[in-house]
Amino acid sequence: MRGTVIKRGKSWAVVVEVGRDPNTGKRVRKWHSGYRTKRDAERARIEILSRLDHGTYVSPDRRTVGSYLEGDWLPAVKARLKASTWDSYSRNIRLHISPELGPIPLQALTATRLNEFYASLISEGRRDGNGGLAPKTVRYLHGIIRKALADAARWNLLQRNVADQADPPTIRSTAPEMKTWTADELAQFLDFVSDDQLYAAWVVAATAGLRRGEVLGLRWIDIDLNASRLSVQQTLVSVAYETRFSVPKTARSRRSVSLDATTVAALRAHRKRQLEERMSWGQAYRDSGLVVTREDGTLVHPDRFTQMFDKHVKDAGLPRIRLHDLRHTHATLALGAGVHPKVVSERLGHATVAFTLDVYSHAVPALQEEAADRIAALIFKPTP
Repeated sequence: MRGTVIKRGKSWAVVVEVGRDPNTGKRVRKWHSGYRTKRDAERARIEILSRLDHGTYVSPDRRTVGSYLEGDWLPAVKARLKASTWDSYSRNIRLHISPELGPIPLQALTATRLNEFYASLISEGRRDGNGGLAPKTVRYLHGIIRKALADAARWNLLQRNVADQADPPTIRSTAPEMKTWTADELAQFLDFVSDDQLYAAWVVAATAGLRRGEVLGLRWIDIDLNASRLSVQQTLVSVAYETRFSVPKTARSRRSVSLDATTVAALRAHRKRQLEERMSWGQAYRDSGLVVTREDGTLVHPDRFTQMFDKHVKDAGLPRIRLHDLRHTHATLALGAGVHPKVVSERLGHATVAFTLDVYSHAVPALQEEAADRIAALIFKPTP
């Protein structure tokens, strides 16, 4: 039998002959260690020999899953990821992946071990000890592992990506239920916050359909009040609670949006008040060029902006919705008013019109009723 399976302590290893030393002519043996069971080691032996025969063999490497993820992979991908994404990957690796999978040799990781890991996360994965993680969270962790192992295979550290054969939990619902306000409820909210220092920000969020980061990253140089248009060029995001500017979410997110007269008037009044605040604060004023700032010119933290919205909604006695649901409300009202889906898609910065219709058409049943009536009118023409 080619290759040998040997037990070493509590784990198993595979020893294979990979050739002869060109200088001494002696046989060269390679050890592949760290398999949990004899069956895993035997499977590995067969695969290693097959790869030797086909010229795709990968030499043993002693690095562990943890050392690879934190010492090799995260530093390598940092430049190509958004700061918020990299921070999320780093935090989840540190909190959830490394404590369990970190000590395992990278080349000994199996799909079976990953499935056991996912099952343990579902049952008892919370760091506070109070139960398991949601299936959506576990699938997110699986996504991180899968991407990392794909790079390891591409860098010739692994023979294959075992995460491709793993079975992460199924997500029954991929998105939270969408909640929106009616036009009257939105008007009630804007009336309630009319004296708020950030009134113009709430108006822009409601009438332009901007994301939170897009509202907070808006600069005066991005707005042409005379032409009644704004341009989305940057976003303000929170990474580990630290704020930083970033590029818009996608290429389509970098867009120009028309403004109505009421929104323009609110922005003019806001600019006037901001100039007055600047004069009042004098040299202590921090001019960032942003539209949405505190009284001293400093930026508004995204998390704080969300907290302010939640408090306003509660104090106004309105149905509870998320800040992002103002964007959903904007789209729903626009479609209900008969605005062409392509226009709505462009205002929201969606990649395709199909995506816009996928997300919002079910929220406006009146569109289906109107379509039925129009089609029927073409077919069943009145008799002359």
